[in-house]
Amino acid sequence: MCGIVGTIGSGDAVSVLVEGLARLEYRGYDSAGVAVIGSSGLRVHRRAGRVDDMVAALPKRLAGSVGIAHTRWATHGEPTDGNAHPQLDASGHVAVVHNGIVENAPELWAKLAAEGVTPASDTDTEVIAQLVGLRREAGLPLDEAVRESLTLVAGTYGLAVVDDRQPDRIVVARNGSPLVLGVGRRAHYVASDPAALVRHTDQIVHLDDHEMAVVQAGSYRTFTLDARPTDKRPATTDVAATAFDLAGHPHYMHKEIHEQPAAVERALRGRLDHRFATAHLGGVRLSARDVLGVRRVKVLGCGSAYYAGQAGALLIESLSRIPADAEAASEFRYRNPVIDPETLYVAVSQSGETFDTLAAIREVKRKGGDVIGVVNATGSTVAGECGSGVYIHAGPEVSVASTKSYTSTVVAFALLALQLGRVRDLGPDDAARLLSALAALPDQISEVLASEDSVAAVARDLVAPAAGMFFVGRVGGYPVAQEGAQKLKEVSYVHAEAYPAAELKHGPLALVGPEVPTVVVLPDDALLGKNLATVEEIRARRGPVIAVTDAALDADDRFAAVLRVPRSAPELAPVLLGIPLQLLAYHAALALGRDVDRPRNLAKSVTVE
Repeated sequence: MCGIVGTIGSGDAVSVLVEGLARLEYRGYDSAGVAVIGSSGLRVHRRAGRVDDMVAALPKRLAGSVGIAHTRWATHGEPTDGNAHPQLDASGHVAVVHNGIVENAPELWAKLAAEGVTPASDTDTEVIAQLVGLRREAGLPLDEAVRESLTLVAGTYGLAVVDDRQPDRIVVARNGSPLVLGVGRRAHYVASDPAALVRHTDQIVHLDDHEMAVVQAGSYRTFTLDARPTDKRPATTDVAATAFDLAGHPHYMHKEIHEQPAAVERALRGRLDHRFATAHLGGVRLSARDVLGVRRVKVLGCGSAYYAGQAGALLIESLSRIPADAEAASEFRYRNPVIDPETLYVAVSQSGETFDTLAAIREVKRKGGDVIGVVNATGSTVAGECGSGVYIHAGPEVSVASTKSYTSTVVAFALLALQLGRVRDLGPDDAARLLSALAALPDQISEVLASEDSVAAVARDLVAPAAGMFFVGRVGGYPVAQEGAQKLKEVSYVHAEAYPAAELKHGPLALVGPEVPTVVVLPDDALLGKNLATVEEIRARRGPVIAVTDAALDADDRFAAVLRVPRSAPELAPVLLGIPLQLLAYHAALALGRDVDRPRNLAKSVTVE
């Protein structure tokens, strides 16, 4: 959500800024802008719409070696040119780009009004620019003006500030919204995501909350909000520039769906112990005694991470016999939860920066609980807050819709469940069976992807024309149904709802009819007969049924279409059953002409409440 990029010392700041913004488009945004300091001072250009719209309107001779840029996802004020970032102070010398929310903006505007300052936008960000501007007019250096202004601000921020009266620096700060520095040979950089910098440097400094930095062409200095120096050293990022290329695919979503065999292989690498029939997750620092002391597992996540957590909770309960459930992190802290010291809390986040998940983690820790993380992004805030956990190693995910990170997260939960289960209640023979099934997953996912053309035909003929869709499944199939409905809604805008299969007759069945297809998740397990009974209920109302199954079912008149996946261990069937639903959503979106990688109103990383 929103993106920041900045550079100082490069020969052509504009090209660096524009390229960086393009790499941050996946985060979701509705306007973009740049501020560049050159020989004629500070020049700001901003535009509602896409980065390309803003770039097309840039002057031909916009030059300078210092600049900051932004893609905005509107929170305060509509997406207009005037509300786009960078925001300026009244003098026009100070420019600010900001991710986050200033919670006390009304109170601060009241104080500014008393000093004769009136807002030029509807944004909360402008208040920061005006506060800094007043302190610059009073003679404070830029870093001190920013630091003093931020002591008045309540809320979250990742921000970068420039002033053409002190053009040798960019001042940045972080609290609750990610920000990194990039260390180059002839230039230094700032960004909200290392993705913006990978073509220029692999040396990254991650700022912590309540930390600031002064970034200059050949150096940087970090310190806390109360002016105490910090000694931050760069680390080498493992993200390659090629990870952000399409590599011949028409969309990033398509590329990332097809990267899943390799992503799952990375998630498994070095973690399968066939000798002792267990899994080893080195980041989960739980001794056997610790595991025996766990009385419950609570998984916390949002969106696709929540659905992966539901699948994970079922795996943990099934394999370890520890009671487990998943809850939406966005709701967790508001119900004043009882934190049990014998409960293991697991926080799930692809980006590692999801605000609601971070808030839930802090609520657990505040009340004395222990949290481990399941995260894709190394160096992220969730990873740092948890201190221990599992990196899923899915690699950068550019499309807003989660695909490979969702699948890799479910696989990581299978490994965690196996590790816990071998301490608790899982025998070596069952564990060996699961290890073999896990090792086979990459090749089986490739087999599912080979059937893409048949899935695409179903998407075009049955899903794209639909007035709406239902997705249903039982037990392990229900999280698959939820994630399938989520994918379809996100990228195609076809209305879709997911229900436990037995709940269909308790109300939703009233909407079933010829114009509303139902995807039924049909794993070949002990509940297959009951699931087929649900199929008959739908057929009796003339509802088309799309079956997703690993069972040897005939493609008879019960089904409008059958999407098949290979047989795996029953516990792991949800991993494979979810892959056709990703393809179904992707091809339905294509058929409807949607912007697949950047669906409307959505952001990849939701860093505000």
